Amino acid sequence: MSDDSLRWLGPKPDLTDPVLIVMLTGWIDAGGAARAAMEAIELESEATPVAEFDDDVYVDYRARRPVMELRDGLNTVLQWERITIGTGVDQAGRDLVVMSGPEPDTAWHRFTRLVGDTATELGITAMAHLGAYPFAVPHTRPARISVSSPSQDVLARVPFLRSSIDVPAGVAASLEHELHDRGIPSIGIWAQVPHYISTMAYPAASVALLDGLREATDVVLDATTLRSDVMIQGRRIDAMVAGNAEHAQMIAQLEEIYDESDGSVELTDDVDDSLEMRSGDELAAELEEFLREQD
Repeated sequence: MSDDSLRWLGPKPDLTDPVLIVMLTGWIDAGGAARAAMEAIELESEATPVAEFDDDVYVDYRARRPVMELRDGLNTVLQWERITIGTGVDQAGRDLVVMSGPEPDTAWHRFTRLVGDTATELGITAMAHLGAYPFAVPHTRPARISVSSPSQDVLARVPFLRSSIDVPAGVAASLEHELHDRGIPSIGIWAQVPHYISTMAYPAASVALLDGLREATDVVLDATTLRSDVMIQGRRIDAMVAGNAEHAQMIAQLEEIYDESDGSVELTDDVDDSLEMRSGDELAAELEEFLREQD
């Protein structure tokens, strides 16, 4: 039975062993790392839209109001948020299907069934969704990746961190189960972002997500601009931290924890809470001002 809440913009694409990559805004994405990674994927793969979901069904515009472009009193255009599906090709010639836009505000069961039907119809061979969360880690170390999946086989194939925690789920978690139940390997790839940088762009986490995507699905992407931004931002933050002994002490503590742990420790187990919170909040505010001045 067809669902008219998905509209195809042309003929349905004929793809070979495509991988579905999902990034829907509105859930956890510290530093906008997952969104930046998806933008790099769409740009590099030259993804073009092939379908869009009915925003009246899935988007609550009282919560996500459209942006009105007002020029000298003239209401020129309204920018509506929509969930779209596009197709592209990675650097190795692999077909990609990318789904991006706002996380649905309603009808999650209908949405996940429809995505599952579409994935089956397009011959999707694997699904990965991207996310990022703040954690007590230093910017001076590589961003770690953690994983979620309903499949023990998928978990066994990747070396990512495993967490045990009860948290509110995003629709991507429902997609994991929907596609898994249809025999399509599904995985969530999550990057850890230093808590003191979680409100600003952090390209190191975006790069880690793309590297994790390659590890999990063999999708090959260069992302040269993002990789260059990692070095630039790292030098700027180092320069900022070097001028404050308390911040330097906090970074040193986080480095020690990072080097001795598997990435799943809780901050309260190893770091003085008052130092972490005071230094982290102050450093975040100073970094934002410093990077604005640098830009």
